[in-house]
Amino acid sequence: MSRFFGEIRQAGYVVPDIEAAMDYWSRVLGVGPFFYNPRVPIKNYIYRGESHEPHNSVALANSGPLQIELIQTRNDVPSMYRDFQQAGKSGLQHVAYWTQDYDADLERLLKEGFKPVMQGEVGEKGRFIYFDTEYHPGTVIELSEVAGPKGTMFRMIKEASENWDGKDPVRPFPDLSKL
Repeated sequence: MSRFFGEIRQAGYVVPDIEAAMDYWSRVLGVGPFFYNPRVPIKNYIYRGESHEPHNSVALANSGPLQIELIQTRNDVPSMYRDFQQAGKSGLQHVAYWTQDYDADLERLLKEGFKPVMQGEVGEKGRFIYFDTEYHPGTVIELSEVAGPKGTMFRMIKEASENWDGKDPVRPFPDLSKL
């Protein structure tokens, strides 16, 4: 258990081919099912102080309590994912801590000297922020608000993995507006 914010809840991998990555993780490693969104609706996206409109594909699955996130960038919008790829890397790009008290935890990180680089929102109560502090080469810290519809979706993804029989390894993201 981390003294930071409890357990690391997500490992985020930036991949060049998300379909191939989902196939590998589910077929070879037995992780799944993956819930896939070919275009994540990110609102209020800011990278290094400037607003942009990213087009990212994301797939989520759990391996026990750890969520695996696969990310493929689909446009050339500035992001930490793009920086990671332009540095010649693919693979583990971030680890995420989940919070239901986003504002208090963010304030604590800022007081400790963490510098925000990239942030946005996915649905209601789905804010996220990535920091410029690297504790492992190429791997950054994300603070992710997991409440409201996003929290409900993350619980559904974990529950789907618990007795997964290998069938239907790729499924669509649920509609966050209906959760």
